[in-house]
Amino acid sequence: MPLLTSPFAHLDLIRQPDYANDPLQAFDAADEYLLEHVAEQDLPGGARVLVLNDSFGGLAISLRERFAVTSSGDSFLARLGLEKNLPRNDQPWDGVPFVPASAPCQGPFDYVLVRVPKTLALLEEQLIRLQGQLAPGARVVAGAMIKHLPRAAGDLLEQYIGPMQASLAQKKARLLVATFETKAPAQSPYPTRYRLDKPVLELVNHANVFCREGLDIGTRAFLPHLPRNLGNARVADLGCGNGVLAIASALDNPQAHYTLVDESYMAVQSAAENWRAALGEREVEIRAADGLDGQVANSLDVVLCNPPFHQQQVVGDFLAWRMFQQAREALVVGGALYVVGNRHLGYHTKLARLFRGVEQVAATPKFVILKARK
Repeated sequence: MPLLTSPFAHLDLIRQPDYANDPLQAFDAADEYLLEHVAEQDLPGGARVLVLNDSFGGLAISLRERFAVTSSGDSFLARLGLEKNLPRNDQPWDGVPFVPASAPCQGPFDYVLVRVPKTLALLEEQLIRLQGQLAPGARVVAGAMIKHLPRAAGDLLEQYIGPMQASLAQKKARLLVATFETKAPAQSPYPTRYRLDKPVLELVNHANVFCREGLDIGTRAFLPHLPRNLGNARVADLGCGNGVLAIASALDNPQAHYTLVDESYMAVQSAAENWRAALGEREVEIRAADGLDGQVANSLDVVLCNPPFHQQQVVGDFLAWRMFQQAREALVVGGALYVVGNRHLGYHTKLARLFRGVEQVAATPKFVILKARK
């Protein structure tokens, strides 16, 4: 694989999850452009630099030996990439402090580098949180591949940071450079809330939660067909989002034990708040993780899953396939994975390669709900 080469370092980087013969790089031309831009600035050594949404640590690791770098983002997999790529490049695994997007960063920062995320609500929330965290004369520089750079990203920089100028294109990447000016404090529109009738719930959704304005149609199709009469079963909601599947299941199964996992810190934050609101102090484990990686084998009776079909801008079923494999490993013999998916994704065929029995529980014109038994 090629190295991320910049005026600061030459880095050998891997993506997360780490697949054998993965054809995808852990960086792109926007990362290179951002690093070249920093090298052209007159930033003193030791300047405080905040890196937001670093894909797998390339930006932070490149800059850490010259500046005081803090990394922040909403992806557990990105954090894992940072922690694995540091020692891979002869640096300590904890050499860059990481702040989850669910927690505030502590400035003041002299420079902020931003990889524009897929969800612009996350970018908006991050820019709002920079209020009071920027040093005088600070700049906020956002980078992305042009095909993934909406006009609204520049509008958000001007709204919350100050005057913005777009760079020339370079290797199909572009930078947006905003100069900080003092503005009236902005009120964040996040988290959002919406209500369900069945079950009766009000759900909190922090900025990077999928379908934060209302229930997604896959989950809506899944809810009426969640398993019942689970007794004291051990149940995991894999890719839990705001936690609605686990919460609805828990309301129907008062003796069952639940684990909720998601790779988004804001999803985990939302799920924890929603669980407490609906179920009070009922025991639960909620964690940010690489799916069920690390879950004890044969430790679950039921797994509920509405799998994602993209990782940032990369679309495919590779994350779903990994989740199915993790579920099989974590389930006891006779345990079951319940999955909702678009018909065209062909999950039935994929699950049949891993599980001894796969049946269709229900279907709509667009979705199927499947039960796969180990």
